[in-house]
Amino acid sequence: MQLKINGKTLSGRPGQTILEVALENGIKIPALCHHPDLEIKANCRLCLVEIKGRDRLATACSTPAQAGMEVSSDSPRVKRARATNLELILGAHTKKCAICLSIHDCELLRLARTYKVKTDRLTERKKARKTYRFANAVEIDGSQCIDCQNCVEACARQGINYLKVAGAGSGQEIVPDRESGNACVYCGQCALHCPAASAQEVPAWPAVLALLKDKTKITIAQFAPSIRVSLGEEFGWPPGVNYEGQIYTVLKKLGFQHVIDVNFGADITTMTEAAELLERLGDKRAAWPLMTSCCPAWVAYAEYYHPELLPHLTTARSPHIHSAGALKSYWAKQHKIDPKQIRVVSIMPCTAKKYEAARPELKLHGQPLVDAVLTTRELAYLIKRQGIDFKKLAPSSGDKLFNLGSGAAAIYGASGGVMESALRTAVALASGESVNKKPDRSAKSRQDPSNQRLEFREVRGLAGFKEATVKVGRRQLRVGVVNGLGNFHRLLPQLKHYHYIEVMSCPGGCIGGGGQPLPTTAAIRAKRLAGLYEIDASRSVRRAHENQAMLTYYEWVKDRHLGAQLLHTKFKRSRGSLLSTVKPGKESLFNLWKTPARP
Repeated sequence: MQLKINGKTLSGRPGQTILEVALENGIKIPALCHHPDLEIKANCRLCLVEIKGRDRLATACSTPAQAGMEVSSDSPRVKRARATNLELILGAHTKKCAICLSIHDCELLRLARTYKVKTDRLTERKKARKTYRFANAVEIDGSQCIDCQNCVEACARQGINYLKVAGAGSGQEIVPDRESGNACVYCGQCALHCPAASAQEVPAWPAVLALLKDKTKITIAQFAPSIRVSLGEEFGWPPGVNYEGQIYTVLKKLGFQHVIDVNFGADITTMTEAAELLERLGDKRAAWPLMTSCCPAWVAYAEYYHPELLPHLTTARSPHIHSAGALKSYWAKQHKIDPKQIRVVSIMPCTAKKYEAARPELKLHGQPLVDAVLTTRELAYLIKRQGIDFKKLAPSSGDKLFNLGSGAAAIYGASGGVMESALRTAVALASGESVNKKPDRSAKSRQDPSNQRLEFREVRGLAGFKEATVKVGRRQLRVGVVNGLGNFHRLLPQLKHYHYIEVMSCPGGCIGGGGQPLPTTAAIRAKRLAGLYEIDASRSVRRAHENQAMLTYYEWVKDRHLGAQLLHTKFKRSRGSLLSTVKPGKESLFNLWKTPARP
């Protein structure tokens, strides 16, 4: 079908809205509450358009496009109405620009400039509302909420339903539903879908700046696999392109003495998890299925909602905890450095990693292994705050503390990537292949190609649930991958029929994590995912057990019987969310990294 928008004849498909047709054709219509992941709500009413032959203005996000329709998105009448609605939104949004991560990219400020709306003409009617803080991971500031309700739906889609709308009219407010019996798992999908920075990560960047100023300490940065294919979006570059070289450069510019790749830690996780899978295969009393545990939001979910599943979780620590442990033990000993002098900052796509780093189980000699966690957005904020032009940075290589990890480590950021990485190593080791041995491509070896598999495409992709049957040694294992917590209920009744399960809380896995750049949509996730698999395919070492530097560390740990302190962790039943409240005007950025004790 064809219709006109602003005098241009455009093609659209049946079922599309006016907004969708406009965006596909490069016509920008402001729509704060619109997100392709979520249902249409038409709450912000900034996407108003004028349709020829109709008396009333219509919301472009909810109005179906029709053949022959003539639409104006920039008529004087539309602009006046849009400016009025924008002013009302700004009156509901307390301006905290000086401490807001979105200050450099704020859509509200951009629109205010575009429509010449004063941001402070109306009284800030919500300024007395408090902030709800969930552990040290996520917070929702009621004084900045614009009532789009995206956070409520995002939480519901995760199957958590911890947020609700309380009150009505001008007294409406988003609050945690404490009476429901539900609990926050710190995934940050509320923040990922909030257009006004009301829901966002609890900032750790002030604490990190303080660490960088302390020259008596050695401050080391480490960044996760998915960061390299998403950070560029914060600076106008396309998703899915690998900018790891620029990340090394910018972290050094920010003042970190050393920068390492969390891929090294991912290979440690893979080795530990593959070994546990093979160990359970040889134990007739083992609990099945084995379930991944490197997603801390999934762990928080299991500890509260399904504690009966805790014996099924692999005890392997997550990648950034592993690499931090290697830094504060093996590397410190090699260089005769007191581990107490080392500070490790993890750059993660995930808000729940903040909570994970503060877990009491993840300490060494009473000290945290990871001292602070920044999200992708926080790193971008720091780069902009320091006036660094990221797009002009030349790429550089990382420190030779360890190495860049295998290709299998790179795909940890994608749904199915943790399982595929573990299967690559488990299949090889179960066939008798020794560690640090590259694949045997001889004719004799090719008689049983299942033992030489590098790729397990059955567990890849963005489907909500994926499954396959995989040969490991002489056994046929049924494996499943849950992509997004909202899909876990589909698997739960059939759990006993599987041997190995991966669960990632965020849709797409870490590429869709709660700390990733805004917007994050299905199309953007797909491009980030493709970027990770391109990195994997380009690596000469593509399996964890071929990473010699990692194996050297792994044997060092084993020889000294340090597995309990450095390789494994424990889980226990949780009594609920770590919820605290902050009264207006009491925010203290330098105290935000502190977290209440676990329930």
